[in-house]
Amino acid sequence: MPAATDPQVRLRPLTAADHDDVLALNAQEVHLLAPMDEARMAELHGWAHRFDVIEVDGAFGGFVIVIESGTTYDGDHYAFFTQTYEEFLYLDRVVLAGPARGRGVGHAVYDELEAEAGRLGRMTLEVNVDPPNPPSLAFHARRGYVEVGRSGPADHVVSLMAKEL
Repeated sequence: MPAATDPQVRLRPLTAADHDDVLALNAQEVHLLAPMDEARMAELHGWAHRFDVIEVDGAFGGFVIVIESGTTYDGDHYAFFTQTYEEFLYLDRVVLAGPARGRGVGHAVYDELEAEAGRLGRMTLEVNVDPPNPPSLAFHARRGYVEVGRSGPADHVVSLMAKEL
């Protein structure tokens, strides 16, 4: 049984009622993410294997978008993984609202996604190197992700990472 301070984390499919929260959180964190408006969200939802809201203690705590190999998704980093691996789950983005951070929510989300990605042998993603995102790089290193490439212009370099499952 979890301790009283452990958050209750649940991933559930995105609904129309979640759009404003997802767009606002993406806009708040856009310095680390790709921009997303209503039209782009609809495109991503069409490609997504999972486009989930992360509920923390019953409230909106963030969102996650995961794309399976074999789609026509237009992301450059996804294209790199498509050329490198036959099968994978690609974590397009995972975004936690401030109150959900530092409470083990990220680990709970990754536990669920990695368990699902196990059927394909790996999970892939990218993390900003420039501008730097040290907390994310450290989080992924602790979870066993390794850099398999780098991509981007000098002012926005990402580490392309994979974890064999």
